[in-house]
Amino acid sequence: MPAPIALVDCNNFYASCERLFQPALRGRPVVVLSNNDGCVVARSNEAKALGIGMGEPWHLVKQKQGVIVRSSNYTLYGDLSARVVDVLRGFTPDLEIYSIDEAFLCFQGFRDPEGHARSLRRTVLQWTGIPVSVGIAPTKTLAKAANRKAKKSEAMAGVCVAMSEAQQTAILEGMELTDLWGIAGGLARKLQDLGIGTPLVLRDADPAWLRERVGVVVQRLALELRGTPCQSLTLTRPDNKTILASRSFGRAVVERHEFEEAVASHVARAAEKLRAQNLAAGAIMVFATTNRFKLTDPQYAASRTLALPVASADTRTLTRAALQAVSLIWRDGYRYKKAGITLFDLAPASIVQGDLWSTPDTAKSRKLMRVMDAINAREGRDMLRVAASGVRRGWSMRSEQRSQRYTTSWEELLEVKD
Repeated sequence: MPAPIALVDCNNFYASCERLFQPALRGRPVVVLSNNDGCVVARSNEAKALGIGMGEPWHLVKQKQGVIVRSSNYTLYGDLSARVVDVLRGFTPDLEIYSIDEAFLCFQGFRDPEGHARSLRRTVLQWTGIPVSVGIAPTKTLAKAANRKAKKSEAMAGVCVAMSEAQQTAILEGMELTDLWGIAGGLARKLQDLGIGTPLVLRDADPAWLRERVGVVVQRLALELRGTPCQSLTLTRPDNKTILASRSFGRAVVERHEFEEAVASHVARAAEKLRAQNLAAGAIMVFATTNRFKLTDPQYAASRTLALPVASADTRTLTRAALQAVSLIWRDGYRYKKAGITLFDLAPASIVQGDLWSTPDTAKSRKLMRVMDAINAREGRDMLRVAASGVRRGWSMRSEQRSQRYTTSWEELLEVKD
């Protein structure tokens, strides 16, 4: 029998993070908004019960009585996610981080996977304050389905085991096609046109026929529903092929110097990620766009990619290249909504070679970047930054309802008052 695979999923993660330091929010409908407080990206169970949908615009949500609203606080969420992962590593040597609130764990060799999962669940809650659900099955797809059942069934108390065929059948009987991992509306309609209307019918369909009609991805999905693993755990995260950094502006930007500040700020974020993976970038792309939903405004969108003479991980070098690209795409007279940068042609920094005219990042440059990253990690983001990224940053995205960054900022630590 294949080794048990557990999917650990943090329950309503963003809302749970908000409640962790604000106990008054427990039992109340809480929603978290997207960048610039645009629409709902996370909901507590109480908010779901009110009929608030994922992606619902903020201006509609705020009309509902009793709803607690928070702006996205990714610094807090990312730190708490890392803490949850640290706890999970104590329960298995084989772990794949799938997303900010999900991880796959291999339970091979454990005599009592369910007992191990319940101990894991209690420990994560006790040590981090974040509630999780656990689904255990022989494949990733079935573990996803089991996790869904663990969340929805109070009788299971947060853990669902689906190692036997009977257990798997019981779980799949209550699911729609679109409840399966990897099946969205378009693919579901295509499968229904072929006479496959439920997960159980998909599981029992002929794999060769599925591959011929809808491709190898669906064939592997069907095999996983039968308990045949087709996706192994990714124990080491591969290096990025590209690194993207972008944000919508909190208000329309019409001045070039503000646009350049935003681009320089995005370069700094991307360069930190680049150095964290010991990579260097050989090219950078900068893009700009107006608000395509505001039809009364003139519309414009452009991008420009520049190759660096030698790949670099130095924020200053990348910023100079980005600002050169800005000079090529900037047009006066437009109200810009968003800017961003993408780093391309990534390679290990240790193998970058210069040429007759250009040299790789010097030892002095690398040391400076390490010091800057260390200070920003210890004292807070942007404690040290290049001057081009600005000081006042009036273009920053709106986050009027953001809670404190309780775990990463000295100025925003939780205060206990009499």
